[in-house]
Parts: sequence; structure tokens; C-alpha cells
Amino acid sequence: MTGIQELLLSRIRDVADYPEPGVMFKDITPLLADPAAFTALTDALAEIATETGSTKVVGLEARGFILGAPVAVRAGLGFIPVRKAGKLPGATLRQAYDLEYGSAEIEVHAEDLTPGDRVLIVDDVLATGGTAEAAIQLIQRGGAEVSGLAVLMELGFLGGRARLEASLNGSPLQALLQI
Repeated sequence: MTGIQELLLSRIRDVADYPEPGVMFKDITPLLADPAAFTALTDALAEIATETGSTKVVGLEARGFILGAPVAVRAGLGFIPVRKAGKLPGATLRQAYDLEYGSAEIEVHAEDLTPGDRVLIVDDVLATGGTAEAAIQLIQRGGAEVSGLAVLMELGFLGGRARLEASLNGSPLQALLQI
């Protein structure tokens, strides 16, 4: 394990039985409260944005906003929030996706994505991959190219990576921590 991985992992708190019995929630708020850890995380994700030739960063609601915005600033790129449906004014692109129990929709401002954009998707956790897959579809529908997906941690036992391989069309999926 590298030094940054040790630092990040040491600042993630396990919360048993949250939000329901049997779930071990990974709480990143201690990491965000530690300026050294948050800076290291931001720098690592910004390096991925640069390496992938990204021109914009998409952050997935809500923790993806917290991580994606400083990454975009650090890398000198624009930031685009992908929101839950109904939260953005004006013309939007909307994408439905399935959840474990039900479905949801996300959206993005239609004018924020343009042909020629190379977009890095940033989020805190890759679990089943449903939200990320919907974001990939939104980005592609907006005429942009997905340059990659970068997450703080991947919950490998939930199979999100396998679900996203075809959608990413060879673009990298990078997780700083594998859980």
C-alpha cells in the first residue's frame, strides 16, 4: 500500500449498520476535515484528470461535487455538476437508471457538454455502477467523450467495474482505494 493510500484509508471511518442493518458505511467526512488528506486526494484526482487529457470534470451528486470541484480547479478545468432530476433550471439532458430497489434520474445542463470535450467523471465511491453508467450516457448524449472515471474508493464486491467496462469504451477507471 502506498503512502497516499494509507493516509486516505486512515481517514475513512466505518459506520456499522448504516443506513440499514448489515451495511458497513464508509464515511469520508473525517478525510474531508483533514486538510492534508483532502489535499492529497485532490492532487491525486487532478493528476488523473491531467493524465487522461480531460478538458472538464463531472461530479456526481452529492459527494462527487465535494471532490470534483476542487479537482477541476487544481487541474485548471471546468466543472459540471450532474444533479438529481429536477434540480437544474433551463434545458437539461436527463437519464434514468435502476437502483437496487426502484429507479432514479440524473440530469446535466445541455449546454455544458460540447463535441470535443473530454470529460473525467469523479465520485467518492464506485459501488454497483448505476449512477456512473447513467452519467456516461449523459456525457455521450451531450456530444462529449468520457476520458475516464476516477473514484476515491471502489467496492469491488458489488461489481461496478464489470458493469462499466463496455460503457467506458477503453477509457480508464481508476480507484485510489480498493475495498
